[in-house]
Amino acid sequence: MTNFLSKSYYSINLGGVFYPFSNDNLIDGYQTETFSKNWFSGRLLLGHKLTDDLAVQFGTMRPASWFKYDNVNNIGYDRSVWINAWSLSLKKDFKLHKNTSFYAEAGIVNLTRFGFLIGDKEIYEDAHYGSLLYGFGVQHRLTDTWRLSLNGTFLPKSAKHNQPPISQFSLGFEYHLQQLDDKKSQEFASNEHFFSTNILQVSYGTSAIGFGVNRFFGMSLKVGSFESFGIPVFWVGEVKAKHAFSVTYQRLIFRTEKIFSLDWGTSVTAFQSELIGENIFAFSIFPVLRFYLLRKKDFDFYTNYSIIGPTFLTKSNIDSLETGPKITYQDTMGFGVFFGKERKYNFELRIMHYSNGNIFTGNDGVAVPLQFTLGKTF
Repeated sequence: MTNFLSKSYYSINLGGVFYPFSNDNLIDGYQTETFSKNWFSGRLLLGHKLTDDLAVQFGTMRPASWFKYDNVNNIGYDRSVWINAWSLSLKKDFKLHKNTSFYAEAGIVNLTRFGFLIGDKEIYEDAHYGSLLYGFGVQHRLTDTWRLSLNGTFLPKSAKHNQPPISQFSLGFEYHLQQLDDKKSQEFASNEHFFSTNILQVSYGTSAIGFGVNRFFGMSLKVGSFESFGIPVFWVGEVKAKHAFSVTYQRLIFRTEKIFSLDWGTSVTAFQSELIGENIFAFSIFPVLRFYLLRKKDFDFYTNYSIIGPTFLTKSNIDSLETGPKITYQDTMGFGVFFGKERKYNFELRIMHYSNGNIFTGNDGVAVPLQFTLGKTF
């Protein structure tokens, strides 16, 4: 593992987000008496320690589902307001006890808000601007690699952009990568647990099987009386891929003794849009977090997750929808197994998503349906 990675960590935080949208944000003549508010939200961060108590962090914060104005003007119009914040910040730790510290955070944010129309009339305008971010919290060190944290994150009000303040309170954890000494590295390399060094995969997916898996992990699956059933850990997209074929290569760059590995990967994906049949190619590089959930004599079962993989699409604004510029991001998640003698073979179920992460207001996104993947390790 490189010295850079040995000073890096990732952080996952879940909690409540609060943004006091109201009728005051709408243009004159439009209002509602009720609002739908889902407070559940998440914040994902990638960090790098500059010193033992100072780190730089990059990440995103967003609600699991959007704030909704119900039945605007009592004529059946329900409209949502989307917000997303990408941040770059510095985090400073202040030790309170041997394993407990207080931290303060400050940085900048790229905030994007999607308002809404009724007919052709803009009722709440879109916004895209830079803002400040500040925060504080308490962390407890469990081991050299794991930290538990209680966090508060805040973005101020912007009167210029008609945006109320945003506050998030969350619980989470940090996982810190560690440089192993030579002896420990040898022990890990020679133990019985398999980690793939290189994987070459081919994948195919079709919209004929639907987008239920995408919607479940994007918490937008309609089940009975539930309008947003599922787990909010992924995204769907307004553009739907009818067919998708991918070739992917991944290489191991870090592993723990048994459970976790970090890979880098590159892929080429060809997909056809479902609405008007446009053909698009996507060229991506990306990180992959892989967690081995079950290790048996004949197979190893895992889940993986990859976000913000820089991607070039050969077309923008697909199916006449505002998917944003050609430079965008790829996200994937999946479940799979390594099997066969010496785990030479791989099978995986994977969903994919392309979008610019709401960095720009044109971000309808692309949903790639469940892909069936075969792979070979070497």
